[in-house]
Amino acid sequence: MATITFDTLKFVRKLESAGFSIDQAEAVADAFRDASGEAELATKRDIERLEAKIDARFERLDGEMRLNRWMLGVIVVTEVAPLLGKLFNM
Repeated sequence: MATITFDTLKFVRKLESAGFSIDQAEAVADAFRDASGEAELATKRDIERLEAKIDARFERLDGEMRLNRWMLGVIVVTEVAPLLGKLFNM
């Protein structure tokens, strides 16, 4: 995960120009830096890695579903076909 680069001096100067005292501006800048430092951002590479994992899982599930359909077809043929044969041979 990536972190945010934060220019505290520039932030303090902007707050001062907006009317904050130097103490207020520094306190706000420190609090903002601490809060944003705790946040974790996903990089493009992180997202691509997760996409690859999700794609692999979907492919596996697709294969399992295909197998289940075949198994269900075999069950239907082996169980229902004899019953239909008995029904129509009455």
